[in-house]
Amino acid sequence: MSAFAVDLEDMRAAARRIAPFAHRTPVATCATLDRIAGRALFFKCEHLQKAGAFKFRGACNAVLRLSPETAARGVATHSSGNHAGALALAAKLRGIPAHIVMPRNASPVKRRAVEEYGGRVVECEPTLAARETTVAAVVAETSATLIPPYNHVDVIAGQGTTVLELLEQAPGLDALVMPVGGGGLMAGATLAMKALAPNARVFAAEPMGADDAARSKAAGRLIPQTGPNTIADGLLTGLGDLTWPVLRDCVERVVTVADEEIVAAMRLAWERAKLLIEPSAAVALAAVLAPEFRALRGMQRVGVLLSGGNVHLDALPW
Repeated sequence: MSAFAVDLEDMRAAARRIAPFAHRTPVATCATLDRIAGRALFFKCEHLQKAGAFKFRGACNAVLRLSPETAARGVATHSSGNHAGALALAAKLRGIPAHIVMPRNASPVKRRAVEEYGGRVVECEPTLAARETTVAAVVAETSATLIPPYNHVDVIAGQGTTVLELLEQAPGLDALVMPVGGGGLMAGATLAMKALAPNARVFAAEPMGADDAARSKAAGRLIPQTGPNTIADGLLTGLGDLTWPVLRDCVERVVTVADEEIVAAMRLAWERAKLLIEPSAAVALAAVLAPEFRALRGMQRVGVLLSGGNVHLDALPW
């Protein structure tokens, strides 16, 4: 075990464990986006993952790690969307119950996915406190195992498998950029990069309306998320005690982008690259296109993690 939550062997074990179930997602390129960014971009297409997001990797790893006796009691979580669907699907594949606490304002497409995968949706108010108290009650009622969206070693190890694949598909990357919300993807991806490509630079991308990671990085201490307001609904959560140290010690900087930049990047991805990503995934592309990032030197080959593609098609931002 490393000084952080997981190490390379944990991620390699996760990759072997989930291989029969998870997609090995492709890496896409786009000459137009390269020209706009001024760099060669390599997009890891996790919007094509099962359940429509990278979250399936971590949820699947965590569910498969449960003993038969523990698994039989089911799993529970709270999530505004992608982890909810991922855990419901992972539970379905193992044949166990899934109890999913979702805020009442969660994306309808994400709620429908949970229900279609056979998960039981328990509605709550759209606050972190309400989510946590509701899921605690569900766990007490059902004896299910809590699988949190990001602050969990098996979840983080599963998310890190994205980069194990990316570095095989696009070797020689100078940098990696990924969105950060709770930090499960950020932590797993960063630790994989530091283990396998130690000279590569690592950046997190975050909406200005939910910038607790940027503020925490600047202050050198964990600052809780309060009152987030952004179109990137998958990035409304705050960092956890397992994910914050990775951001603090291993991520070079957090690039923040406005909702207008996120929408513009999402539209570019749809129109020019035919990458049908959701706003949270577009945060990473928006950061790569932002003046702050473009001003940085010494990076020609940049990996961009496109985290998900679960878009509410009746409420597109344009």
